[in-house]
Amino acid sequence: MVIKALIPCHSELPPLSILPMLAVCALAVCLHAEMTAQASLPFMNTGPDSAFSQVDFAQMFLDNTTKAQQKNAEIKAQRQHMVDTGVVSALDLDAPNKALEEYNRAAALMKEQHFREAIVHLQKAIAAYPKFVLAHNTLGLAYVDQGDPHAKDEFEKAAQLDSRFPGSFQQLGMLDLAAKDFAEAEVELSKAARLRPNDPNILAALAFAENGDHKYAETLQTVALVHTLEHRALANAHYVAASAAMALGDYDTMERELKLFLFEAPTDPLAPVARQNLATLENRKTPPAQTTAATQMLSASHTKLQTFPDSDRLKAELEGAGDGKNSPNCDTCKLPESNEVAVNAGVPAANSSLAAYPGSGAVFTIHQAVDEAALYFAVTSHGHTVSDLQLSNIQIRDDDKPPERVIQFIPQSKLPLRLGLLIDTSGSVHDRFSFEKHAAEKFIEKVLNGTSDLGFVAGFSLETTVTRDFVADPSELVKGIEALKNGGGTALFDAISYSCRKLTDYPETGRVARVLVVLSDGEDNSSHRSLKQAIEHAESAGVTVYAVSTSENNGDKTDADHILQVLAERSGGQAMFPGDMLVFASSLDRLRDLIRSRYLLAYKPAGFEPNGKYRPIHLVAEQNGKRLQVHVRKGYYARLAEASH
Repeated sequence: MVIKALIPCHSELPPLSILPMLAVCALAVCLHAEMTAQASLPFMNTGPDSAFSQVDFAQMFLDNTTKAQQKNAEIKAQRQHMVDTGVVSALDLDAPNKALEEYNRAAALMKEQHFREAIVHLQKAIAAYPKFVLAHNTLGLAYVDQGDPHAKDEFEKAAQLDSRFPGSFQQLGMLDLAAKDFAEAEVELSKAARLRPNDPNILAALAFAENGDHKYAETLQTVALVHTLEHRALANAHYVAASAAMALGDYDTMERELKLFLFEAPTDPLAPVARQNLATLENRKTPPAQTTAATQMLSASHTKLQTFPDSDRLKAELEGAGDGKNSPNCDTCKLPESNEVAVNAGVPAANSSLAAYPGSGAVFTIHQAVDEAALYFAVTSHGHTVSDLQLSNIQIRDDDKPPERVIQFIPQSKLPLRLGLLIDTSGSVHDRFSFEKHAAEKFIEKVLNGTSDLGFVAGFSLETTVTRDFVADPSELVKGIEALKNGGGTALFDAISYSCRKLTDYPETGRVARVLVVLSDGEDNSSHRSLKQAIEHAESAGVTVYAVSTSENNGDKTDADHILQVLAERSGGQAMFPGDMLVFASSLDRLRDLIRSRYLLAYKPAGFEPNGKYRPIHLVAEQNGKRLQVHVRKGYYARLAEASH
């Protein structure tokens, strides 16, 4: 796992990195041990330098129980202390001598790195006493060293035998960390932490998992708890906290955590990077020269907080989203002499629009009484909207087939609008936030007709917050915009998915046009959902996404720019990149006209089968012998038969 640079200055800083091997070495989260080069997985250590706090318990137990001079009460107290401190499971105290002897042989062999031989004796110990929790855990560690996937089985068996023994959940969590499954690691380590809430090793590992799972606020809370405990050799927990604070845009906390890290581990390999980042933070405290408000607006890029429009995370999201579903290319499709489909100008059934409801197998379905498709699309020529199309100007291919019947073709302006206005409130847009809110207020005052249209306003950082729910009065939506507060990380993909669901779930009595307008710089550092999932939610919900970038980048397209472009274009919308705050407002004016000039095409697909498969859509428009640019979503998922309504 690589955690990005904190705040770059004019020169590129070394990355704030926590490599798995280094992280666990410093965090000492693997059974209180240092990582050795021989370890097969980065979070598991079974080498000779391991401080297996539990490995020697059996010999201790035998010694204590065979000393005749010891009183029974003292033995009982020692046994209970071993259970209370998490050294052993209560079940282990009932292990027969044969099982203990085999375990002791295995422990000696593991210290000498003879793991294969140790496995044999551990298996014999378990055969003699199947409830031997510690033997299962130690066998799991031996399997880890050998790269044997049965390691997880042993940890899970131990957890099933004694759900009160934290070591089993700790080992499962460490195994998940090694696999970079941070969400699952958090689940297991949370169980261990509930059983031993004051164990700094468990908590430090939990913080690492939370940070990997983009739960930055929780990471800070966990590290704060670690700091209240004796946490020798766990200084890197503060480094993890600094990373989380950076993601939240909380630079004061980031500075404090870096200082704690350096105080506790001044010679750590990461110390030079921490010092350089601290120096950069200190340089940023120098106040900029006084300028007029207008100059600040035009040159905000020189004073704003540095963001990360190009990152490994965004690149990976773009690669994961792909280019959409493959289908025959329709760029060379020719319009027929006439559309050989019947047109029904009547209003279709209320439930016949495409809507997003998860079906079985995580496939979205068409939620409708009959199998009909509804497409909303815009047509432009050299950047100008075309508002006088006729049905004869278009050709539609659904799953490479012309529709069986066209039901409705009308301008969208004749349909009620359901508008979601989603505004990025994260720290990365801090310097432009007030101006963007003002421009958004002007936009919302003009885009709704105040009668049949409805809209909601939401802001998003780490979470999505609706500040004004569906309402027809634009002035109420303006109040929602005014209520937005700035700060925090960025969970764009989560916000898109949430808003699409909100638009879809609103009860309707007829066809409506669902539009989501996103004002953001396109960065995402906190979502649990992926870009691909956000796109699928928009596609299957029949929501058209329009994005207006808040970035002032005027150079080459960044990864964040491409994120917005893919989100919009895959849903049939468009992305705009003003590149300047003064152009931002005019872009919103253009967007208002673009939304109102779209068309609705409702039709019955030919050869439709309720099989849950993706049906690609191609729509071609020509007018006066010229090919026009069509902005339409790429396709939809057919409903599943068992999910029909």
